[in-house]
Amino acid sequence: MLNFLKYVLATLVGLLVFFFISFLLLIGIAAASASSDEVKVAENSVLELKLDKPITERDPENPFAELGFAFGSLSSSDGLDEIKAAIRRAKTDDNVKGIFLNMILVDAGLAKLEEIRNELIDFKESGKFVVSYTDISTEKAYYLASVSDKIYLNPMGTIEFNGMSSELFFFKRLLDKLNIEAQIFKVGTYKSAVEPFFLEQASDANREQLNSFLNSINNYQLQNIAKSRGVDVAELKRVQDNLLVRDPEDAIEHKLITDVGYFDEAVSFMKEKMGIEQDAKLELVQLSKYKKVKDNIEVSTSKNRIAVIYAEGDIVDGEGDEGNIGSRRFMDALRNARMDENVKAVVLRISSPGGSALASDVIWREIQLLKKEKPIIASMSDYAASGGYYIAMGCDTIVAHPNTITGSIGVFGVIPNIQGFLNETLGITVDHVSTGKFADMPTITRPMTEQEQEIVQNQINQIYETFTSKAAEGRDMSQDKLKEYASGRVWSGIEAKQRNLVDMYGGLEEAIAVAAKSANIEDDYRLKTLPARKSFFDELFSDFGAQTKEQSIKAELGELYPYYKLYKKVSNLQGVQARMPYELSIQ
Repeated sequence: MLNFLKYVLATLVGLLVFFFISFLLLIGIAAASASSDEVKVAENSVLELKLDKPITERDPENPFAELGFAFGSLSSSDGLDEIKAAIRRAKTDDNVKGIFLNMILVDAGLAKLEEIRNELIDFKESGKFVVSYTDISTEKAYYLASVSDKIYLNPMGTIEFNGMSSELFFFKRLLDKLNIEAQIFKVGTYKSAVEPFFLEQASDANREQLNSFLNSINNYQLQNIAKSRGVDVAELKRVQDNLLVRDPEDAIEHKLITDVGYFDEAVSFMKEKMGIEQDAKLELVQLSKYKKVKDNIEVSTSKNRIAVIYAEGDIVDGEGDEGNIGSRRFMDALRNARMDENVKAVVLRISSPGGSALASDVIWREIQLLKKEKPIIASMSDYAASGGYYIAMGCDTIVAHPNTITGSIGVFGVIPNIQGFLNETLGITVDHVSTGKFADMPTITRPMTEQEQEIVQNQINQIYETFTSKAAEGRDMSQDKLKEYASGRVWSGIEAKQRNLVDMYGGLEEAIAVAAKSANIEDDYRLKTLPARKSFFDELFSDFGAQTKEQSIKAELGELYPYYKLYKKVSNLQGVQARMPYELSIQ
């Protein structure tokens, strides 16, 4: 019997090893096939952009996305750099005659949308067409579609064109019901990240800043739409404010679209435009495939490098991961760029609402060391606020979009007191035995004493003084002047430039051009991207389980998923925070 069990066990182990090795071989073959297969684009093709995945700064590493494998987050987003490169390639590709925007929901920040929109405008300079079709269009999707030569809306469809809003959630009553006290420490009249814990509605200061930057961004986008559609800004504002577009015919009347029609009618127009028979197939090339088309552009062989360091996500202490800005990982990236003799300049690409004040300062210090040896340019994407501004402010030049969210120069901390929740709600009491007066500080099981509160507030004040003094130095203004624009206030890129918090408008390419000019290598450089990406297998085996769990939660919660993410983010906050006061999603 024992021998039989041993044979069975050995067989099972052998089968598991066999299947595991086969799985690795299959992945290797698939990866090799995906990397070696060059996509051929047929004549009279159209590049189709659905943009139905979240748009991040750069593509995740996935060597066999084309084969339909999706492990964890590896196939869950499209990179902005790759989208723009595809549009540029299509502009000069004789086989591509136009771009088809087949969009409903575009999951991207406003600055990323701006860069894609600018690429589409540049694409049209080639004389090729851009056609858009949608069943239901969000305001973001319409902002992109507004550059199109023809805009089709389904006869039963709708376009969201009602302006921008921000919906704020407040938790004070919930905390009161749970007998939990939020002990608040902050500096800055506008540093409103802590308001949900002690107020039931937005403060006057918070409402003021929200109105200011939302109107600034909305007016900017209306100006761009007006230019594309040949409509006065004032008329678009009237249409928006009065919700005059309520059905497709309204959209035609107010010149937001060109045609009420179905998908096949948009396809029919493109065929006619290209001189293709109506019964022939229209070659629509998906973005995922077109990314694999080789560029005809001659690759530079220059030894000179401009390092582009992508800083996307929350700023956290320690190593961090691919989805955030870990202080140690970015110290290494900045040091790598500083020590590399071939790197002549650096562009720090920032898309971050901030995070740990300590981690922000660690990264800032490394930027200062690099700055002594070579130019470093900040390129602000969707957000570069609070801690995101902290790491930008020491760069030689700051480049931002008019609709970038930035500023929020301020700090805060929250220490909950759950004594009432334990005592009254759960019937649990806690006693303390300590070797010194402050041995258990900070603790959440009792209220803080006045002296303890004073100590923490003094620490917050000191960090704010450090933040504003370094920002003032970086922006070449007095600290008192800088504080007029600080106090935790959030600004649009337009407002920030008016206050000398940023230097110029532009995207990543403009920032790279500034870096090249600063290093005197305008026509003689190649790009180097940092931090180094994990290999596919590292990514696959390091967090496959976590990513699978996250996708399951997202599928289960649906529209409630963003609130779950907010809960997870709040529960992971540690130490003093230099963070934007909103989980901002502008529609």
